[in-house]
Amino acid sequence: MFNRILITVALSVFIALLGVGIIIPVLPVWATELGASGFALGMITATFSLSRGLLQPVVGNLSDRWGRKGFLVTGLFIYGLVGLLIPQAQGVVHLVIIRTFQGVGAAMIVPVAMAYASFLAPPGQEGRYMGVVNIAIFSGIGCGPILGGLFSDLWGLGAVFYMMAGLCFIAFIFVWFNMPVFCPLERKGQTGLFDSLYRIFLRQRTVGILIARYATMLMMVPTMAFLPVMMADWSGSSGVQTGIVIASRTLMNAVLQYPFGKLADYGNKKLLLLAGALCMSCAVFLIPSATDFLTMIGLYLFLGFGEAVLWPVLGAYAVEEGRNHFGHGTMMGVFNLAMSAGVFTGAMMAGISMDTLGVRHSFVLTSGAILGLCLFAVLLIRAGEKKDSLDADRSLSSSAG
Repeated sequence: MFNRILITVALSVFIALLGVGIIIPVLPVWATELGASGFALGMITATFSLSRGLLQPVVGNLSDRWGRKGFLVTGLFIYGLVGLLIPQAQGVVHLVIIRTFQGVGAAMIVPVAMAYASFLAPPGQEGRYMGVVNIAIFSGIGCGPILGGLFSDLWGLGAVFYMMAGLCFIAFIFVWFNMPVFCPLERKGQTGLFDSLYRIFLRQRTVGILIARYATMLMMVPTMAFLPVMMADWSGSSGVQTGIVIASRTLMNAVLQYPFGKLADYGNKKLLLLAGALCMSCAVFLIPSATDFLTMIGLYLFLGFGEAVLWPVLGAYAVEEGRNHFGHGTMMGVFNLAMSAGVFTGAMMAGISMDTLGVRHSFVLTSGAILGLCLFAVLLIRAGEKKDSLDADRSLSSSAG
């Protein structure tokens, strides 16, 4: 039963995010053709992240109590509709509205899939189980841009969005017929959403994990939405080349997820978190300096390596917190809320700095924010673990007395 659930979740997430990855290299170009400025490009991403972020904790908390299949199939169906709606957009405002609707669907896919993996992970194997879901996520997003660039070069931008719709509807059907109606749920620590949020933000360790998750998502808009615009100014650049650059990062991340997941299970998580953050910060800082295709691929491979070091660590941390304190769905919902908040903040910061200071400054600011916030997060995690250890010692002393 558990293997069937995990395999179904991983394959459905891969298919869905393959569809999402297809539009990555073309959506910014489509928006620019509709008159989008740098700020508008940021808003198109930010509104998606905002609607997704606000709903993720709600969906996660409810999935712990009501079950997860219904949320997953609804999210996949919404994604399919979005692929049909984007080509009909007549302006930037339409794109913002459609992307807001897409955020509703997104709140029901990745967080719920991560909650499945979190529930299934045995103690000591959290990094590996989360690595399986991350492989599906990054493989889908990584392969998608190559196909998106190819389809846009062959048949135009509109065909790419229809392909996204088709893939998401395929994933919907796959989950509908293969996912068991009932999945065992763990109700330990389950309370209402607001009580859970209150308890989450009282724990230093949890807050540190969420800050690290937030910090590492600040670079999504500069590295995704601005890349096609930068490369479009190069002589001889094509949609396929943009897709290959984006894919090189995400496929590097996917290939290394499982080995680094095992390392996260046995190694020093705080050290790995800092190492991954440093790699990501350096790559983001250097991206605006690239002036040719091969250099950009090298930087994006390095960025993917840093993410591969860091993602399983944060996933393993989140599984531990969900299992021991808050419930898997609730923790994954809040964990992904931190991700959405990071994308939203990064979108606004990068869009404003691009329009006022230029593209390079948006990357420099993002680079510094990633490293500084991750350092602060590690300090909080360390302090929280010391507090937990002291509380455990006091509890043992009281029991012995």
